[in-house]
This record gives sequence, structure tokens and C-alpha cells, in this order.
Amino acid sequence: MDDVPLSFLLGCLVILILLSAFFSSSETGMMALNRYRLRHLVKQKNRSAMRAQALLERPDRLIGVILIGNNFVNILASAIATVIAIQLWGEAGIAIATAILTLVILIFAEVTPKTLAALSPERIAFPASWILKPLLWLLYPAVWLINGISNGLLRLFGVDTSDIPEDHLTTEELRTIVHESAGRLPRRRKGMLLGILDLEKVTVNDIMIPRQDIIGIDLSDDLAAILQQLRSSQHTRMPVYKGDINNVVGMLHMRDALRVLSLAEPSKDALLQESTEVLFIPENTPLHTQLFNFQQDKERIGLVVDEYGDVQGLATLEDILEEIVGEFTTGLPDSDLDINPQGDGSYIVGGLTSIRDINRTLGWKMPSEGPKTLNGLILEFLEAIPEANVCLKIDTYKIEILQIKDNIIKRARLIKGKSH
Repeated sequence: MDDVPLSFLLGCLVILILLSAFFSSSETGMMALNRYRLRHLVKQKNRSAMRAQALLERPDRLIGVILIGNNFVNILASAIATVIAIQLWGEAGIAIATAILTLVILIFAEVTPKTLAALSPERIAFPASWILKPLLWLLYPAVWLINGISNGLLRLFGVDTSDIPEDHLTTEELRTIVHESAGRLPRRRKGMLLGILDLEKVTVNDIMIPRQDIIGIDLSDDLAAILQQLRSSQHTRMPVYKGDINNVVGMLHMRDALRVLSLAEPSKDALLQESTEVLFIPENTPLHTQLFNFQQDKERIGLVVDEYGDVQGLATLEDILEEIVGEFTTGLPDSDLDINPQGDGSYIVGGLTSIRDINRTLGWKMPSEGPKTLNGLILEFLEAIPEANVCLKIDTYKIEILQIKDNIIKRARLIKGKSH
């Protein structure tokens, strides 16, 4: 090689370093491709994506052809660099060539191209697939031999290279993706997606109207009072019961109630005839399950019952949908369900307000695993019904009871303290 011009050797060395950079960047770019975006592009018939997807179906072959090319050009570059160094510096050039070439390869053929590929994998991987696919076909015998030996060694350690894990996302991983999509998804759509993902974590107990707040038609009341209740009702559907909500006999739609009101002589029997069968919902039913049940049964409302059949509350399709899309109705005024900010940074909250509503509205993290309402949380903490207004602290939240009526805490003042 002493007769080969130095300029030619230098040119070859530069080309080999560029090839090394290509193989290094293509390896990182192919492995860093977003698999879900890649599948989306494949469905759109993107040819570059289809080639990349085909290469990634056998990652052992892809890595094999890349490493064969990379090692070949690096070893050849090392040999040429040694020849150049010997021509310039004699025997001492061997050590000089090793040091210089190591530095050059690290900077220009490893760190820089791999960093670029990691930051923009599609810009590197898609063009590289045009070269890698025919190169794999050309070097297939060598790739097959090397992969056969390598896979055989892996099998000795109990690794099955044919068992390629599928890319499946868990609910928590999907939630992370939605959270990190800020800027690409409108805030409202992001909230809806998170609401859907949260349906399996929330039960009907979290969104139901508590038993004591259920407004229904008591057939033991005077007929005139029942008719007046029907005329002034702001609800679309109401349960019909006798004396106690546990003795429910049907569900009455106000559309059907109009027929009773239009009769010359309305009666309780007529109300019973217009009432439909009640849908009972076991407590702790996940919302995504109940949403499916509503759809399957073609119902919009049901009574939540415990293991003994006692009514615990009332759940509606609208309540479940509001968990996904947010509140879309104004609802009825109810002072027990208010969260009213005060000038000192505290909040006056109704005792029957759910803990989930408080956390969602204020961005707090009050305990929500046990009792579902503020009243229940306070009573569980005190282990008794307070006879007077008291103050307490649950985690970092300071609570002052303001009003107690009928053994229920009607109003309380809440303020969040500093966490330690």
C-alpha cells in the first residue's frame, strides 16, 4: 500500500467514517421509532413506514445487517488509518492512528449521528430503510449464519428469540400518553379521554344520588299531594314506592305521568299502571360496566342496592356521561352540594358533597377510598356524630363543622394546609 496515494487513502477513510455514521444512526433511528405512529402510517399506506415495519418484524436480522456493515467499515477504516499513520510518522503512527481514529469515530460516527437519530428517528430511519432492505437481501447468507449462532447461544440461556413481545399499552400507560399530549389535544378532549380511562376506577357509589336525597313518589301520601308533586316536578323520572324507598314498586316517567294528570279522575292505581320496572344496580359496580348495562337494558336510571337489597342511592346515565364530558346540565339548586370560596382562602362546603367533586373542583387529594361524602369522611374520622361545631384535621386539610341537622353535617369550612 506504500504506492497508493495518500489523498486516495484519506478519501477512503472519510467515506468509511460516513458509512459508519450511517449504520450507527440507522440502528438508533429504527429502534427509536414510535411503534404506534409507525402502525398509523402503515395504515395510511406510507411506503417508507411499510419498509421500516417490514424490517422491524425481524429485529435480529435488522440488527445483524447493520452490525455487519458497521463493523466491516470500522475495521477497514482502522486498517487504512494505520497505513496513513505509518506513511506519515513511521512505527509511532500506529499508536497515533489508534488515538485519533477512536476520537473521530466516537464524535462523527457514534455520538453525533446517534443523538440526531434519537431526536428525529423518522428523518433517519425512513430514508435508511431504502438502503437497509436491499442490503439485507444482499448479505442475507452472512446475516443468517451470524444470527443462527447468536440465537443458539441465547437459547442456551433460556431466551426464545422467536417470542417477540407485542406492544400493548396498559390503562396507566394510556393515561400517561394523554397527559403528555398537552398542546396537541384541546383541554376539553383531553379531559374526556381521561374521563373514559377513569371509568374502570370509579363505581356507581361515587356518582349516585344518596338515598336521603332521592326524590320519589310515596303512594302512602295523599293523592292531592302526589298530583301536585307531579305538576311541579323538575325531574324526568322518579321512583314510585310505598312508605319507604326500599318498598319501591316502579319507575315513573313524567311523559307517562301526563296521561295520569289528564284523566278526569286520576288515581294511585293509574300511577302504578304507568310505572315501569325498576332497574337495580349492585353497589360498587364499575362505571364502565354500568354504562354497558344501561346500553344493553335500554335504561337510563337505576337504584343502587347493597348485598341485602336495601337502596343506597340512585344512578343515572347522565351522571356517568358527566364523568366523561364534564357537567352539561345546570342541575337543581341545592345548598348542601355547594363549594363556595371565601376571602381567606377557605371553602364553605355542603356536607353531602362528594369527596370526588371536592378533589376534582379544587385539585385536592382528600381521602376518597372510604366514605364518599364530606359528611361521611368527618363522621368516620370522629367515630361519632358531633353534638356541637368542632374542628379537626385530616391529612393536611383543616375542617371546621359549621352546621349539624338531623344527625347530618350540613356545612363545613375547609382549608388546605401546607404539606410537610
